[in-house]
Amino acid sequence: MNRRHDIDALRVLAFGLLILYHLGMLYVGDWGFHLKSHYLAGWLQYPMLFLNRWRMDLLFLISGLAVHFLRGRHALPVVAWRRTVRLLVPLLFGMAVVIPIQPYVQGVDNGLVAPGFGAFLLRYWTGGPWPAGAFDGWQFGVTWNHLWYLPYVWVYTLVLLALIPLLESPLGQRAVAACRRLRGATLLWLPAVPLMVYSALLAGRFPQNHALLNDWHAHAQYGTVFFYGYLLGTRGMLWDELARLRRASLTAALLCFAAFLCLDRFMDATSLAPTAMAIVHGVLRVLNYLYAWTAIAAVLGWGHQYLNRPFSWLPYAREAVFPWYVLHQSIMLAAAYWLIPLRLGALLEPLLVLACTVGGCALLHEYVIRRSRWLRPLFGLDAAPRVPLAAHTLGLDGQAQRA
Repeated sequence: MNRRHDIDALRVLAFGLLILYHLGMLYVGDWGFHLKSHYLAGWLQYPMLFLNRWRMDLLFLISGLAVHFLRGRHALPVVAWRRTVRLLVPLLFGMAVVIPIQPYVQGVDNGLVAPGFGAFLLRYWTGGPWPAGAFDGWQFGVTWNHLWYLPYVWVYTLVLLALIPLLESPLGQRAVAACRRLRGATLLWLPAVPLMVYSALLAGRFPQNHALLNDWHAHAQYGTVFFYGYLLGTRGMLWDELARLRRASLTAALLCFAAFLCLDRFMDATSLAPTAMAIVHGVLRVLNYLYAWTAIAAVLGWGHQYLNRPFSWLPYAREAVFPWYVLHQSIMLAAAYWLIPLRLGALLEPLLVLACTVGGCALLHEYVIRRSRWLRPLFGLDAAPRVPLAAHTLGLDGQAQRA
């Protein structure tokens, strides 16, 4: 089977952006995070907003593509089992072993957890209890912090697999074929419409909490773009159309983002009459989700045009993505916890935190995780590579496939 190298490359680049985004959360002004530096910058909100509106949607879309890929090779029960093992084993291991340093440093920084990681860990493993507000997720006793993405993908995968017999029925196939015939401007605005509707109906009632329960706006949004990924598939004219529209989608995304910023940041909506204020909020919602979708369309289109080739670094990077994802935020917060009190400066401190994060992920992946048969599955990898990486590329589910 010919590999779609652009999809693999986009997944690697998307998770790389995730690391930079989480680093930015330490330094962006007026945004809450597990830890905050002394060197806060309000201007960081603009590049962070630029990424914030579509970065997670892109990851969920790529996860939907992974299900499409697996469905082409396995029966539904096999896909369900493989995704369950691939997602939930790293989640449980991560919550028990990798994540605890995050609530510990947050709790100590908040003055609600006593210093001493060993004592904290014993209490954490037994479910607390914790003082109110000790760390994000204190009320549950334990937390999955940045690993919330894994249970969400698992739930969406099982729901999608339950729907696949309907999608593969004659009626379902006609509906899927109609979606895959979208072309031109329609492809750049129609997929954003459901996201606008979800926001209007659900955002105010169900703010995103990443706790899985009562997170209905997040489920509607992320579940939909996950389904878009499955519909998009790995072949067909849609990819060629996205590549053809890449300049139009990028232009539309930049214009929508600029218009959104002008209205959201530079207009005093509180001085408007209630009706005018409602209109402004509606326009902001339209611009927000048009920006999100056209940005995703631009990323997919440019990626398909220029990244669909067998880069020498891609097989190794593709395998490294899952371990780096599991590790990065814990290493980053541990480094920040030790470096922030030193007050090293607004340039040196973030550079050192980034260096510790990248270096820690690289060293642990290369010299500990990928060389250990029993550690590999705990970080989302096969117990051992089935074939040499040099001769093969990796499938979207992390399995080696012939190029």
